[in-house]
Amino acid sequence: MSRQPPPQWGSVPERPPERRGWFARHRLLTVLLAVTAGLVVLGIAGSFAGKESAAPPPPAPTKAEAVTDSGRLPGVGEPVRDGKFEFTVTRLQPGVGNIGGAYGQDAQGQFLLVHMTVKNIGDRAQTFDGADQKLIDRNGSEYSADTAAALYLDGSESFLQQINPGNVVDGIVVFDVPKGAEPVRMELHDSMFSGGTTVDLTRRS
Repeated sequence: MSRQPPPQWGSVPERPPERRGWFARHRLLTVLLAVTAGLVVLGIAGSFAGKESAAPPPPAPTKAEAVTDSGRLPGVGEPVRDGKFEFTVTRLQPGVGNIGGAYGQDAQGQFLLVHMTVKNIGDRAQTFDGADQKLIDRNGSEYSADTAAALYLDGSESFLQQINPGNVVDGIVVFDVPKGAEPVRMELHDSMFSGGTTVDLTRRS
């Protein structure tokens, strides 16, 4: 049985050859893969950031505004339509302090009486109610109709007034507004759920 010769002084024993991994043996390819992955991550992050910073689309209009052929809003004395009704604002009566006398109602500011005709242009009966109408002043403040005060007004015809097809009613919608208010527009609705139409109260036909 042969023996291995003893190691000599000063000699270094041989080590088995190193087995390098795949990534170590392909350094260039590894670097290219890392760079590509980084670019992909940056691209995805940029796309999400772009979506978050994009400005939201403008809101859709909430109501319809009828305009004349000249591109302006209809004024006092011009008919406008919403749903089954055709409205014509005929006159504004400001500065009313009391409706109904001693047993009626005093204004908090002043009553503004909006006279109008309402025609049913549909094929079924429709209820006209002053509570569905809105008044806007020069500052953009919006006023609701005072239906309680309208009950004391003879001939107001603006509280749950049923109008049959083809019929016309002369109504008065009452608003209680401050004494310095300057009404400029009115929104008219055939019901509380309709889109409405707008009349320019500063213009007269």
